[in-house]
Amino acid sequence: MAKVYDNWKRLVRATLGREQLRVSGQSHERKASGLAGAVPDSLQRTTNINAILQAADEIQPEDAHVARILCEQAYSMAQNLDPNSDGRGVLQFKTGLMSVIKQKLAKKEGERIDRNRDAQYLWDFYQRYKRVHRVDEIMREERRMLESGTFSADMGGLGLRSQETRKVFTTLRALVEVMEVLSKEAAPDGVGRYIKEELKRLKKTDQGLSGDLMPYNIVPLEAPSLTNAIGFYPEVRGAISAIRYHEQFPRLPADFEVPAQRNLDMFDLLEFVFGFQKDNIKNQRENVVLTLANAQSRLGIPVEADPKIDEIAITEVFLKVLDNYIKWCKYLRRRVVWNRLQAINKDRKLFLVSLYFLIWGEAANVRFLPECICYIFHNMARELDAILDRGEAGHAPSCVGENNTVSFLNQIIQPIYNTLAKEAGRNNNGKAAHSSWRNYDDFNEYFWSPACFELSWPMKDTSPFLRIPKPAKRFFSKHQTGKSTFVEHRTFLHLYRSFHRMWIFLVVMFQGLTIIAFNDGKLNLDTFKTLLSIGPTYAIMKFVECCLDVLLMFGAYSTARGMAISRLVIRFFWGALSSVFITYVYVKVLQERNDNTSNSVYFRIYLLVVGVYAGVRIVFALLLKLPFCHSLSEKSDQPFFQFFKWIYEERYFVGRGLYERPMDYIRYVLYWLVIFACKFTFAYFLQIKPLVDPTNIIENLPSLQYSWHDFVSKNNNNVLTLVSIWAPIVAIYIMDIHIWYTLLSAIVGGVMGARGRLGEIRSIEMVRKRFESFPKAFVKQLLSVQANRIPIIGHSYQDSEDNDKTYAAKFSPFWNEIIKSLREEDYISNREMDLLSMPSNTGSLGLVQWPLFLLISKIYLAIDLAIDCKDAQADLWSRISRDEYMAYAVQECYYSIEKILHSLVDGEGKLWVDRIFREINHSMSEGSLVMTLNLKKIPLVLSRFSALTGLLIMNETPELAKGAAKAVYELYEVVTHELLSSDLREQLDTWNILARARNEGRLFSNIGWPRDPEIKEQAKRLHLLLIVKDSAADIPKNLEARRRLEFFTNSLFMHMPPAKPVSEMMPFCVFTPYYSETVLYSSSELRQENEDGISTIFYLQKIFPVFFPKFFRSRGFSRNHLSTPWDRDEWENFLERIGRVNTGDAELQESSTDALELRFWVSYRGQTLARTVRGMMYYRRALMLQSYLESRSLGEGIPQASLSPQGFELSREARAQVDLKFTYVVSCQIYGQQKQRKDKEAADIALLLQRNEALRVAFIHVEESAGSDGSMVKSFYSKLVKADIHGKDQEIYSIKLPGDPKLGEGKPENQNHAIVFTRGEAVQTIDMNQDNYLEEAMKMRNLLEEFRGNHGLRPPTILGVREHVFTGSVSSLAWFMSNQETSFVTLGQRVLAYPLKVRMHYGHPDVFDRIFHISRGGISKASRVINISEDIYAGFNSTLRQGNITHHEYIQVGKGRDVGLNQIALFEGKVAGGNGEQVLSRDVYRIGQLFDFFRMLSFYFTTVGYYLCTMMTVLTVYVFLYGRAYLAFSGLDQGISRRSMLLGNTAFNAVLNAQFLVQIGVFTAVPMIMGFILELGLLKAIFSFITMQLQLCSVFFTFSLGTRTHYFGRTILHGGAKYRATGRGFVVQHIKFADNYRLYSRSHFVKALEVALLLIVYIAYGYTQGGAVSYILLTLSSWFLVISWLFAPYIFNPSGFEWQKTVEDFDDWINWLLYKGGVGVKGDNSWESWWDEEQAHIQTIRGRILETILSLRFFLFQYGIVYKLHLTGKNTSFSLYGFSWVVLVGLVMIFKIFTFNSKKSNFQLVLRFIQGVAALSLIAALCLVVIFTDLSVPDLFASCLAFVATGWAIICLAVTWKGVLRSLGLWDSVREFARMYDAGMGMIIFAPIAMLSWFPFISTFQSRLLFNQAFSRGLEISLILAGNKANVQA
Repeated sequence: MAKVYDNWKRLVRATLGREQLRVSGQSHERKASGLAGAVPDSLQRTTNINAILQAADEIQPEDAHVARILCEQAYSMAQNLDPNSDGRGVLQFKTGLMSVIKQKLAKKEGERIDRNRDAQYLWDFYQRYKRVHRVDEIMREERRMLESGTFSADMGGLGLRSQETRKVFTTLRALVEVMEVLSKEAAPDGVGRYIKEELKRLKKTDQGLSGDLMPYNIVPLEAPSLTNAIGFYPEVRGAISAIRYHEQFPRLPADFEVPAQRNLDMFDLLEFVFGFQKDNIKNQRENVVLTLANAQSRLGIPVEADPKIDEIAITEVFLKVLDNYIKWCKYLRRRVVWNRLQAINKDRKLFLVSLYFLIWGEAANVRFLPECICYIFHNMARELDAILDRGEAGHAPSCVGENNTVSFLNQIIQPIYNTLAKEAGRNNNGKAAHSSWRNYDDFNEYFWSPACFELSWPMKDTSPFLRIPKPAKRFFSKHQTGKSTFVEHRTFLHLYRSFHRMWIFLVVMFQGLTIIAFNDGKLNLDTFKTLLSIGPTYAIMKFVECCLDVLLMFGAYSTARGMAISRLVIRFFWGALSSVFITYVYVKVLQERNDNTSNSVYFRIYLLVVGVYAGVRIVFALLLKLPFCHSLSEKSDQPFFQFFKWIYEERYFVGRGLYERPMDYIRYVLYWLVIFACKFTFAYFLQIKPLVDPTNIIENLPSLQYSWHDFVSKNNNNVLTLVSIWAPIVAIYIMDIHIWYTLLSAIVGGVMGARGRLGEIRSIEMVRKRFESFPKAFVKQLLSVQANRIPIIGHSYQDSEDNDKTYAAKFSPFWNEIIKSLREEDYISNREMDLLSMPSNTGSLGLVQWPLFLLISKIYLAIDLAIDCKDAQADLWSRISRDEYMAYAVQECYYSIEKILHSLVDGEGKLWVDRIFREINHSMSEGSLVMTLNLKKIPLVLSRFSALTGLLIMNETPELAKGAAKAVYELYEVVTHELLSSDLREQLDTWNILARARNEGRLFSNIGWPRDPEIKEQAKRLHLLLIVKDSAADIPKNLEARRRLEFFTNSLFMHMPPAKPVSEMMPFCVFTPYYSETVLYSSSELRQENEDGISTIFYLQKIFPVFFPKFFRSRGFSRNHLSTPWDRDEWENFLERIGRVNTGDAELQESSTDALELRFWVSYRGQTLARTVRGMMYYRRALMLQSYLESRSLGEGIPQASLSPQGFELSREARAQVDLKFTYVVSCQIYGQQKQRKDKEAADIALLLQRNEALRVAFIHVEESAGSDGSMVKSFYSKLVKADIHGKDQEIYSIKLPGDPKLGEGKPENQNHAIVFTRGEAVQTIDMNQDNYLEEAMKMRNLLEEFRGNHGLRPPTILGVREHVFTGSVSSLAWFMSNQETSFVTLGQRVLAYPLKVRMHYGHPDVFDRIFHISRGGISKASRVINISEDIYAGFNSTLRQGNITHHEYIQVGKGRDVGLNQIALFEGKVAGGNGEQVLSRDVYRIGQLFDFFRMLSFYFTTVGYYLCTMMTVLTVYVFLYGRAYLAFSGLDQGISRRSMLLGNTAFNAVLNAQFLVQIGVFTAVPMIMGFILELGLLKAIFSFITMQLQLCSVFFTFSLGTRTHYFGRTILHGGAKYRATGRGFVVQHIKFADNYRLYSRSHFVKALEVALLLIVYIAYGYTQGGAVSYILLTLSSWFLVISWLFAPYIFNPSGFEWQKTVEDFDDWINWLLYKGGVGVKGDNSWESWWDEEQAHIQTIRGRILETILSLRFFLFQYGIVYKLHLTGKNTSFSLYGFSWVVLVGLVMIFKIFTFNSKKSNFQLVLRFIQGVAALSLIAALCLVVIFTDLSVPDLFASCLAFVATGWAIICLAVTWKGVLRSLGLWDSVREFARMYDAGMGMIIFAPIAMLSWFPFISTFQSRLLFNQAFSRGLEISLILAGNKANVQA
């Protein structure tokens, strides 16, 4: 029966603990916590049920009776808390708990239980438990240490580890809590009295170790802790003392709850006064303490017994935190809340800093409104100031609500949040126009005006700012607050408005160059007067800009400041008057010139006016834009000057002072002057001048014969002909400046990279050659001064060789840790680790010991030299020394042998060893070594010694000891009788002492087995040195290991700031946002197959087939199961590391840890959160090592410098020091929901928490409760958790939010809620697809010092960091993407940061100045859609707020990228759409307006200008081809060319073709090529570039051109930018034809077919001098674009040309095309649904009008082709075009007859008859027309082309005006026509694919093309792509 109960109990516990376990047999991942793991969240929050049940689990084996008592008490607490079991999971929990209690009772087997004695029994157990675990001793030691202020790592010799100690006190606390409850029912004179006395004693004494039981983040502030050394650091103690409550502070009420285990402090007063949440108080208390402690540590560690924080440190923190507030007050001309900085003491400063942090910490979404927070702080600080001056504390009136409750959240934040939420609700999930609702920036900019103080304090609910918007209102009314200072209207005009100076400059320059060209380059007076026409052009374009200012401010006039509107009006009228006046005067100047009179009055007036105007503009430009004049303009208070300055430049709170120091300004000005010189020279000589003569002749040609009915050009100087010729040149002129920018940036970036010493070490051979210089460089660059002062134990070095050994000793622990990390990541094997590791160099061996991979095989090379030596000793040593590592190897071998032999032998043996080495040393000193030794016998000696070392490296056994003695004796024999000269041999043989011992058998009979670790390590090293004969050229074998070592060693010689000691370094936090991506691959995911039968396991099997049978069969995987292109050795290394190389199947099945290791191994090679967390935790590991070796000790204990570096991970001091400096927060937004749903991601995140003690996870917790009206009300909490001692989530903070935090974009909102939990002065933003490396983490201290470096006029606020894309070897596409990305993140950003000074934040892993950014709105912006590219807005915001963004390349972080074409296209679409939204944004507008001209150009061409130039590239093709089509249709090209032979102008044609080729991939690849040359070398760069071309990289880049163009243009026209999930899986799989068609149909295929149609028209009707050759040269790039856009998705589609796949794709496509849509049917399943989705972006009347205008171009084809038919002859009557429409309508009617489908059966026969008659009539009509008219067969094809284009135009117009056609009942017909078009387009694309699929070699060639990198590393891609089990089994 007992067995049954045991089984039932286990079953219940397992059921209750499911949320802690993983599905699919993965329960080993996390320790099962029994009942404690099943406690619902609603019960955990206010009770300790969880801890009580955990204690019951711990005590169960020891005393089941006590466990039963605890369980019953837990049940009582649950019942009291939720008697009705309303909470989620409460009923199930209580039921299960009751079952367990019943089982415990049943175990007594009928024995009666007296619950009245439970208290006594529990008391006895409590006493016994304390004795067993020595609790009283621990607490006495605790009190001693707290009083002394020192920290002991071993708890005063008690020997308890922190984990064990914590568990003991956790259990004790649970026992005490239950005893306290039971004591109330116990006899007061019995056990009840004992318990109460114990409770009183505990309240007085339990102040230390109990701190470990109270949840805390980093510093245990609520109660002191002895297991955490952080509280003993003087700076931390000083910080805690600084915020302590003093007597002069206002008295708190008597009933205020005083914390039991800590002193009152400032935060308690702030909590009482303003009603901040308790967890917000705790969070910011720790934040302030850490901030103060770190500020103090930079000034110096306090040494006094009672440490204090310096006033300087407090003032530094005060000024930095409140810097934005101070600037805000100054801008609004308001006095700050303090009179003078010197007048307030440090307590007041700390109060204000604490208040600001508390406001910020509880502000939730209001954190995105930094100036709103300034306003709140301003008023609350005044309230605080008044309260501090009183004797008694009281509540702040602004925070007092109903029922006299005090709550900052409810009274201050909630009203603002409610308005924000209602306003966000008006955006219709991002679909509404930006101009129709207020975003975060609009709310924030309300506080940029003194009018914000009309809100008063407390804020009035009736204020326009807080008024809830009415959804019914379309436009803002006087009762509603509108946009603030900017309105984001969706229009391309923003490009002109934001960058009007650039457009005016380009237009004016084009005008000037054209005038000069048309005047034959002569600069005379007439030319000068003509050139003056740029004056009216400039004035008119400025006036256009003023008009746009007025127009695009619509929507903000009701709420904008009066001054802002006044400025618009003044500028508008000034622009209108000036443009009219200048134009009028210039017209008069032209009249004077035409009259040929000497009167030049108007000319002089014009010169005067233009001169004065230009002079005024130049003066203001100098004063406002030039750095050396800016300070003068800032100081000027003259009203006249200020007025014109205000007119010239709009004044905002942001954007002031955007100037750089003079030298930086001169640098980027020179940069752009070079670009202008190249561009305008090229434009003049190769674009404009060649067209002058053709233009003049065409304009003056007599009347030309037009082939069609002309409306415009015939009597108007052939104007459209001139437009068609000049339009492509103008388009190229606009965009080619980006080409020149690209070329110069490549050159400048390459030179800067070379100066920065990038690429000096680019091979493992270079690493070996320069390794000797690494220790010194490492010590100089990466070790702090404090670490350099540490003496190497036992040595004092003075000469250069000793210095080298000192450097090596300091370098070796770091190098070895790097090698160890490579081994842990399985990039190297155990053997490679041994060869790469470096000895400590701290022993007695008097020379530097280098890693063996430098020395192996050197001994045998030296032996060969010695054997062949016929010269003197000096010559032999000279030859050996030519290879310095050979010399090192020989020396180390000699000295090691001596040392090892000395350690082994004693007595007579020791005398022999001494004599041998004395004689050899004497011979070497006299140069007679070759005479003393027989060098030919050295190999024999070494063979004997290697046999000896082979024994010594093993553990001692009697047999091995005998073998070692024998080996030593054999060595003695060989040395004495073979190696030594005959004289020495005789002397030794006749040596009496030795001879006697030899004869008696005592010589070497016993040896001392090496015990000294140094000797054992030397023996192992020497053994490897002697037995490894192979070259080390391939060590390490792994390419990734090589790359990392190459980059790290190269970076040691790059410029970087010196490292500070860890105690003085800048603290930082790593911050990763996470949503629902893969955390860790599960075993089921590794086995799961896709539709091709490919799984991750299958892929790995193909990479590592040798080891599959033994390992995976035992895991339950079949042979058709793995995905990534790692080296074969990584898998071998993994199996070697887990010790499973030769393990049998049975053992593997028994081991559950192997499956977990496998999952981590695969996850570390994917783009997973596990990989990111491991990488970021390298920061902690590196800092712990650095801190440990810097030997900062606390109180008692051994100085750490004397310890082995291997102990650093166990050092509590090192861990505590690092906790002060480093934190890692992952914001897992929906982690709470994932836990509730029991998602596998939740358990995986919990596992990561368990494995990484410094990891913190923040998430949004949602609680549902019943409201007063019975409805469910949701409450939102921002929580921070860590893993407790049992591996369970331990809640640290829970801060209530005013509502759902996701009002805007998801990622920035996710970051915003969790940023309050970050710490330090810097925060590194890391995406969850990134990685890090230990060797790079060691350089973080150096990087953080850049914040204090000299990088221009302002200190850096964002540090840019280099990225390495680690997904580049998956496929050729991934390689292209990797190279493109690498080029941008290295060379591109290098130039942007310096000299251009326009680098922004383009994503992670940049490092932010945390205080700067959290006080200015955060590290991203979150407004819906407009901030879809949230990262770059952090750069915009930082720049506008006078920040400085730099870039640094001596440190790198890994990053994953998309690897499939569809993934890449989606990513490109997201970025392009984001740039389209940036065009509309106020940030881009302000930067474009407020930067100086040259810096503005740099900004433009590296942000939105890049995408505009990309789009202009495609538009240029259209403009050119439509121009050619116009000339061909009109017949003018042939007529003009025959008359003047001009359109065949070779210069003109060459320019056009060259421009297209340039844009499609030649010049834009220059930065990539330069990066290759710089970091790979010239030959490798050439090889890589040629390889990329052979793999069709130009096709890929051309295709990407179309992607960017489509999404950028569509976003600006219609909107629709959104986050596009790309997926980051392993497997490269085949994409179906229909999937590709859906994704690329409108973005690429339609546009490509349009270009193809234009090219066909041009070849059919156009005229080109030179015939076919000229046509090919002129249209080659256009045809290349067509082919790339049509077929790239199939060329780069795995198995794209495999016949079986092609057949399946065709069937799938046909099914999709014909499947009817309906409600709930997605576009992936039905063409009709997809077609409806494709039209969703056309929403506004403006968008419909634009689409209509764009669609009209397709009518050109029918209009032109009609007049080119043989049927029409030379007739140009317009009626012909009208007749063509009649024919078209007839064809449409016939189509409708054939497609008509009646449901009436009795009509079917009639319908078929009509269809038959129609078919016969159509055929007969065609035959008759061909026979009796001039209609030819080519005419039929031409007509088809014409009608196809017209039909598409009709469909586009129908889609645009869908509502109208639906009301007319024509929509179904339009849809059928559209389906026919898509079917036709699909067939055009599919036919070549099907044809090529017939040839098997095409598929093979494609696989080679796609996976060249994989093939070169031996991957069996062909089997993977086959994807069917039959092939595999075969």
